[in-house]
Amino acid sequence: MSPAPDERDRIRAAMDRILAGVPEHSNGALTIVGLAQEVQVPRNALTQRHLDLKNDSYDKVRARGAIPDSEKRLRRQVTKLKELRAADAKELAALRADVEALVGALHQAQMENRQLRQQLAVPDSKVRSLPTQLRPRVPGSRSS
Repeated sequence: MSPAPDERDRIRAAMDRILAGVPEHSNGALTIVGLAQEVQVPRNALTQRHLDLKNDSYDKVRARGAIPDSEKRLRRQVTKLKELRAADAKELAALRADVEALVGALHQAQMENRQLRQQLAVPDSKVRSLPTQLRPRVPGSRSS
């Protein structure tokens, strides 16, 4: 589908209306979607056919000292992602510390177990082996 002959003029006029704060067909958002709604054309008319006018729109918004709504949204998302990444890094550091502590505890238990087994092997040792407890049998289970 080819663009209407006056499409570029309508885009420029819609840009001026939005920047003046008097949109006729949109909510006045400083976005390409808002501009497309104001011009009453599909968004891809600005993102594919009239890329120069899309860039010009963003330049005009920035020149007025305003930040386009899409950029604001992206900045909020970046901030949120940085916060999530920091929280994940903190949790990961805690988990790594836990792993180190658990490995140390396991190593200590293995050493103590080895020492007790060595003492148990010595005749007349004061270490005695306790009888192992059998797990209670659950009715209907197949364990032996």
